[in-house]
Parts: sequence; C-alpha cells; structure tokens
Amino acid sequence: MAERSTAAVDVADNSGDEPLAAKADEATTDGTAQAQDTEGASPESTDGGQDNSPAAVPAAPDLHSGHKLAGRYRLEECVTRLDGFSSWRAVDEKLRRAVGVHLLPADHPRARSVLAAARSSALLGDPRFVQVLDAVEEDALVYVVHEWLPDATELTALLAAGPLDAHDAYQLVSQISQAMAAAHREGLAHLRLTPGAVLRSSTGQYRIRGLAVNAALRGITSDYPLRRDTEAIGALLYAALTRRWPYESDAYGLSGLPKDLGLIAPDQVRAGVHRGLSELAMRALANDGATASRQEQPCTTPDELAKAVAAMPRILPPEPAFTAPPEYQRTTYQQGTYGRPSAHPLSATQPVMAKPPPPLQSRTGKALKWAVSALLIAALGLGSWQLAETVLDRTNDSGEPAPTKTTDDDIDKKAVEPSKPVSIAEAWDFDPQGTDGSEKPASIKNAYDGDAGSYWSTDGYYTAGFGNLKDGVGIVLDLGEVQEVGNVDVSFLGGRTSVELRTTDSSSAPQASDGFTKVAQGSGTKVSLKPDKQVRARYVLVWLTELPLSSDDGRYRGKVSDIKITS
Repeated sequence: MAERSTAAVDVADNSGDEPLAAKADEATTDGTAQAQDTEGASPESTDGGQDNSPAAVPAAPDLHSGHKLAGRYRLEECVTRLDGFSSWRAVDEKLRRAVGVHLLPADHPRARSVLAAARSSALLGDPRFVQVLDAVEEDALVYVVHEWLPDATELTALLAAGPLDAHDAYQLVSQISQAMAAAHREGLAHLRLTPGAVLRSSTGQYRIRGLAVNAALRGITSDYPLRRDTEAIGALLYAALTRRWPYESDAYGLSGLPKDLGLIAPDQVRAGVHRGLSELAMRALANDGATASRQEQPCTTPDELAKAVAAMPRILPPEPAFTAPPEYQRTTYQQGTYGRPSAHPLSATQPVMAKPPPPLQSRTGKALKWAVSALLIAALGLGSWQLAETVLDRTNDSGEPAPTKTTDDDIDKKAVEPSKPVSIAEAWDFDPQGTDGSEKPASIKNAYDGDAGSYWSTDGYYTAGFGNLKDGVGIVLDLGEVQEVGNVDVSFLGGRTSVELRTTDSSSAPQASDGFTKVAQGSGTKVSLKPDKQVRARYVLVWLTELPLSSDDGRYRGKVSDIKITS
C-alpha cells in the first residue's frame, strides 16, 4: 500500500495553491455561511475558497435582483457571495438567453487578473469549456459574463446518486483530460478543477466551467499548473469510481479516506471497480506518491493522461436490460354452467356472459327479404346497362371516337412503375455567407460519386449552429435541365445532421439561399427528402442547418458521403 507523500503539500505551500481537499464553504466576515457556487447547474454543489481578511479584500458589490449591467444583463439570483466577489444567474435581454455573471469591485486586488484570465479563456473558443461571453470594466465594477447551461448536471449531483459506472467514468476522464490538454497547449490552466466545475449535458458530453477565471477570482496560482490539473483529474476519476474524495478531509459532499491509511487504489475501496480505470486514477495522482509501490509510470500532464486513456481498451456502455413479457393467461369455461346460474361465484379469469340476443325472424320472412333485394339489384343492373348502351350508340352516330376504358391492370402498372435515377451534371459547394462563397470545393465530387467511404466536409465550427456565424452551408446540384425531382437521399458521416432540400427551376443558380424554395427537411445520418407535392427543378440545394460534434478535433463538422436523386 502506497503511503501519501508530502510532495503535493510542498507544492501547494510554495506556490500559494489551495489544496484539492478544500473546505466545503467559507464564512463571511459576519460569520454567516456563503451561498454555494452553482453556475448553470444543480444548486447543491459545494465550492471552496480562500480565507481573505476584510481589510485586504473589499466587500462584494451590494447589488440586487433586477439590476442591469450595460443595459442588457439583468441580474436574477445571487448564487455565490465570497471573497469580495459575487456570482449571479442573469438574463441577456438583447439575445433573450440565460447567462452567468461574476461581479467584483474595480479596486479589488484581483480585478486585473480576473479580466486577463477571462479574456484569455474567451480566446480559446473550445466548446468543451463553458464559454466566456464578455469581460468588462464599467461604473467601478468588473464583471465577467459566461454561458449558463440549465440542462447540464454537476458532477457533484451525479455522485450524490452513487458512483458512475465504468463507461461513464471512462468518458469523464477521456473528455476532461483531452480538453485540459488542449487548454494547456494554449497556455491556460484551470487550477480549480473540482466536482463543481464539471458539468454533464443531456447528450452525455462533459463541459468544464471556470477555466482560469475561477482560480483568478480566488487568487489561486501555481508554479506547477500541469501537475496540479492532472492531479485534479485523477481526483475526479477517483471520486467517480468510489464516491470518496482521495484525501483525508471530506469535501464537495464526499467522504474522505480513513485517516492514517494513506492513498489506496479505488478497486481496494469499492468492489467491482474497473481495474484499468483504478490504475489510471493512481497514475494521475502522482503528486501524492500514488505510484510509489507500483510499476506504472505516473502521468504528470493532462496530455500524458489523455494518451494513457487512449491506450486502454475502449469500455463499452452496459447492455440495456429487457423486461420479459408477462405470461399468457388462458381463459377457460367451466363445463355445465352455460345458460344457468353457477353454484360458485365467477373468478377473475372467467368471462361474463352477455345477454341472449332477441328471437330470430322466421325463415319465410328472411327468404322473402332476400328475394326482393335480388330483384331490385337485377332491375338496377339492367337499367344501367341499357342507359350506357344508348349513350354509346349516340356517340358513335356523331362520328366521335368512343372513350377508352381504363382497366385495373393499367392503374396497377402506373402505381408500381419504379422511380428513375436523375443524373447530376455538375455540383459545387454553397456558402453565401462565407468570405469567398465556398466551403470545401476540392472534395465536392465525393458527395455524389456513389462511394460511401468518400465524403465532402464542411469547415469546423465551435457550435452546431455554425458558431452563430451562418444560417447554413450546402451543395448545389445542377441537373442540366428542368426535371421532376421525386426524392433526394442524403447520407452523412460523423453523426446526426439536420438538412433541408431547396430547389429552383430558374435558368441560372441563385446566389443566396433564399433564392431557392424549401420543399423538404429532415435530420439523421441517412435522410430521405421527399417533397409533399410534385417538384420540377434544374438546381437542387442540399442545405445543412445543424452539424454534429466531430471526434477528430472537438469541433462541429458536417460530412456528406452520398447524394442520390430520383424522379
């Protein structure tokens, strides 16, 4: 069993770091408990901070709900008041969306560093982090505006329900380590990567909030940012596997390890823990000497940790459990009880007998009705035949040709006539809101060459909606002449993509997307776009409106592998 080393403590003492086993809540100068830091998720998170004297740190701005910043950010609810700053849930009235706001006085000793951290974080633009939207100094206030994710859940709240399964824990460490490796490559560190700083969206994607900003608000710095963030990721993985904090102190709603026991592997704390993930957590907690008695090489940077995760066999999600259908219950009738009262009451499986039908009419009356009906039908048929023959004779006498009769066979032949493929004479990418009107012209033929392995790709964007820069991009298909367009099948790679079918019968292709007429829309990886009514067109626009998240670089990207048009 590895004993906890003093390396992590020395690093924290020498650099001014706050230990990861932080206190749950700080107290205000008047002794009351602080509101917890809940920026866009469950309000049950526990957040720590550093102890600053009132003389050194100005009081937090005394603002109230309804106050507006810059004439657009309306404060709604204060969620944190700590160390001379406050955090709020607010509404951006200009864009009509919820946002989060950090506020502190302009003369706060950390105001300059908070502004610098916020602006550096905003330049990263990585969708795996909660984005900084604005950083302003105005009216003796410094405020930072960031995204608010009401549909996301803090890791703190997830762990309150129990440890994560192996697949979820694998996704957690994989996504967080890759995101932090990308941030460190740009010179940014988090330094306060706690369970309250990790959110999971409804789609299963993990997002990190407070990059650089949370540490700047609390005055946290480090001479070893790579090791500190790596150890923090290891602590998150440890907590996800065991629902225990890997230190002696309780923190973030989690119980610490027993005192004087040292740091033990997660698979020794809880039965059934995935052994590979358990070893990975110990390798990441290198600052505590977790690998002192093990053979594995410690991971001291997020990039090393991400590579170690990638080298592991992939952990698949658990198979869904299917409930067996209930057994079929046969309904039986007791012999000898039909038509007379039973000596025993009816059970739940016995049917309730309906009342007997009224007496049947006599056979003579029934036969008479059938005879009259048959005579009436015969008379109507004879009259119809004579009338049709008279009309036909008059038509022939006038010299005009008799109408051609359409048989059921002719109708069936028309109904089952197969649709014909429509050839594509030429195609080009269409980006009317781009700088040069095109997106990726070199690979455009891959979109309709019939090879499902080749594809045309859009540029990478930071959101599914093209980073709020464009309404969409697409491909214009020239059919050579005006033809009937009955159906357009589009296949995508990389995930679910939203697409619209737009057409025009003009002699030249429009230069803007609204020059085409929208006739169908759909979403998926294989989309069949069929207009509601008959459409004739020369130019067909396959218009992408929402992109999937790419696993290659963490950006949103559309990939069209095949387009087929039939009449």
